[in-house]
Amino acid sequence: MSKIKPLLVSFVGARPQFIKIAPLAHNLRSKFRHIIVHSGQHYDKLMSEIFFNDLSIPHFKYNLSVGSGLHGQMTAAMMTRLEKLLLKIRPDMLLVYGDTNSTLAGAITAAKLHIPIGHIEAGMRSFRLDMPEEVNRRLTDHVSKLLFCPTPQSIVNLKNEGITEGIIHCGDLMYQLLEENLPLIYENRKILSQYNLAPGEYLLLTMHRAGNVDDLSRFRQIVDIINDLKYAIIFPIHPRTLKNLRRYRLYGKMTASRKIIITPPQSYLNNLSLIYNARAVLTDSGGVQKEAVFLGTPCLTLREETEWVETLNQGNTLVGLSRTKINRALSRPSAAVGPRPYRIKGKRPSDLIISALSDFFGDD
Repeated sequence: MSKIKPLLVSFVGARPQFIKIAPLAHNLRSKFRHIIVHSGQHYDKLMSEIFFNDLSIPHFKYNLSVGSGLHGQMTAAMMTRLEKLLLKIRPDMLLVYGDTNSTLAGAITAAKLHIPIGHIEAGMRSFRLDMPEEVNRRLTDHVSKLLFCPTPQSIVNLKNEGITEGIIHCGDLMYQLLEENLPLIYENRKILSQYNLAPGEYLLLTMHRAGNVDDLSRFRQIVDIINDLKYAIIFPIHPRTLKNLRRYRLYGKMTASRKIIITPPQSYLNNLSLIYNARAVLTDSGGVQKEAVFLGTPCLTLREETEWVETLNQGNTLVGLSRTKINRALSRPSAAVGPRPYRIKGKRPSDLIISALSDFFGDD
């Protein structure tokens, strides 16, 4: 009689997690029984469904349909609904990805049910506990059985917190996915034509962090800085950011300038095409910082810190809300120095993750 394969559940809910699971999902299905559960954290079609279709991710089997809300409200709703589901299907492991509320909700729920947790993209630290993502990362790492680390520094961070077991250095899944799609990224100019953009003559802006868009004073300051820049700017807007632009009555100010083009959220390939062809990227997103660095586009991070410290000698500059730093970085873009620590030579992150999971379950 053949051995029953372990049942793994991937719990995802936000766009960055869909990108992370894309290069892994088919490999998981070939080796294990694998189910994708969608928390419903990102429920807009342009923030969710389009990524499953574009990246050929196997469709999720369950959707908890939590939607947006306050952090505690959202996390509690996810935990309540996920607990019922996990008690029903009894998985052998729950995989969580990154640092969203879905990550934390999945980790705590599984830990309470004594289900082993694998955290993909473990060990990242901004050392800012006022950031919701930092709280999510730390708590998730401390209840996880397997910690899949993308960089050497992420391993150091875990060991500094006393976590020494279950660490796997696997490299970065986002880097793997980008590498696999490079020809399509280079060829894709449709999005540039659609918005009449010339390569190297525009800036890409992305912004969604609570610290930037929930704080009226800081948000207003960012809008003023963006309006004063002399370049054409394309701004694929996150639903949270759009909501707050209107809530704080900043939308009119942002759209008054003809050089700022506000668009709906873009597909994976369109996003990367915009990054690749931009003069520079302004962002508060960890994922976009990495993608800009991967593609060799100067990145100006609208924060005072980054969990992706490796990017700081690869073309990423922390500018915060300093006009001086922003103007200097735009006039003299930072160049990449040294090797890129996002992949282990000759090995794909997805293969290393599958191998570690197989070892954990004693699968020969």
